Amino acid sequence: MSAAFPGHVRPDESSVAPESRQQHRLRTEAIPQLDSQMEQASQSRPSREPVSGDLNSIAHANRPVDTGPSLPVKQNDRGGVQEVNKRSLDYVLRSGLAGGLAGCAAKTVVAPLDRVKILFQASNPHFAKYTGSWFGLVSAMRDIHRHEGARGLFKGHSATLLRIFPYAAIKFLAYEQIRAAVIPSRDKETPFRRLISGSLAGITSVFFTYPLELIRVRLAFETKKSSHSSLVGTFRQIYNERVRPPSGPSELAAAKSAPAAAVATAENVSSAVNKVVPRYGLSNFYRGFAPTILGMLPYAGMSFLTHDTVGDWLRSPALARYTTIPGSEQSSRSQSHKGSRRPQLTAAAELFSGALAGLVSQTCSYPLEVIRRRMQVGGAVGDGHRMSIAETAGKIWLEKGFRGFWVGLTIGYIKVVPLAATSFFVYERLKWSLGI
Repeated sequence: MSAAFPGHVRPDESSVAPESRQQHRLRTEAIPQLDSQMEQASQSRPSREPVSGDLNSIAHANRPVDTGPSLPVKQNDRGGVQEVNKRSLDYVLRSGLAGGLAGCAAKTVVAPLDRVKILFQASNPHFAKYTGSWFGLVSAMRDIHRHEGARGLFKGHSATLLRIFPYAAIKFLAYEQIRAAVIPSRDKETPFRRLISGSLAGITSVFFTYPLELIRVRLAFETKKSSHSSLVGTFRQIYNERVRPPSGPSELAAAKSAPAAAVATAENVSSAVNKVVPRYGLSNFYRGFAPTILGMLPYAGMSFLTHDTVGDWLRSPALARYTTIPGSEQSSRSQSHKGSRRPQLTAAAELFSGALAGLVSQTCSYPLEVIRRRMQVGGAVGDGHRMSIAETAGKIWLEKGFRGFWVGLTIGYIKVVPLAATSFFVYERLKWSLGI
């Protein structure tokens, strides 16, 4: 054999047969050429590391790219779907904006009804004749339009918008934040927790916006054509109203028959109380605040509870095909939030859910709302005596009995259905548009 491989000894070619000598020479010449081709192929073959790098780069390039503005997200405990971080500043600002605009839209729709309802609730003497008739609402609106024009139906609406934007913004924002804290996961979502979240959100919003609500009620309570109080004028009037200390005939008679020492003691106690309790100033802007808080507990709580419960019912598998928008559970802003949202209800379903929420909440809180209205206008009628909740309730009972606590409820129903329906509808749609 030839020296084609190292370490081998070439045999003598004379010992090879003549007929196979030529084949042997061709075979020994082809081996070096094959070795050369194998060496070139091994040098031109790429290493395994670049292949792995290329695969990683291809996988990275195939990831979905979020080109729109998105909210900060956090991964849930299951490590699957990413959820929106409701504690982020971006989410707080967007939810507050959506809530404020929703409140303004709802209040504008029902402004004329709200004006008439306040006149009925506060027992305005010019409109007392309309309260017992089913057509009282239409008659009262016609009377206002005849004496004050179309603008009379929206009297106090400027103060309403100044109040309702921060009120609705704080209410919806507080509900989202409190709900996230009280209901951290799906398995802890109960009707009681929903009720508590809504009630606390309502109390929070009322505390910060109640003075503007009082000014709005005072402006809406005026019915004389010659009286056109401005926002600043009404503010000054409420601020300067002085509280008259209670004194009745029974108290005077008791004072005359009482010993001098007892009268002196009573006078000292009365003067001390008058020094502690302010008779005028900023405290006047919180008239009726206690019944407002008591009324807000069932009103806001039942409103959010009913809306969320009805929404879950409408999203059930049996009704979802008729009441939800296909593909709405995917965020319109970022595909990284895919599947992290509830499907959006159709316009009819969302309006129905909001209307039913307003109907239930209005029924639960209406007696306390009547008491609150009477306390709010206490400085505009009567002697200016600041009455407590019990005194106001007793006065309403003596005047009209049990029915006095439900005066204007029909108007309340007519008003609250479009109010709550519009508010929840606009809020949910704005949340969807803003990607939250």
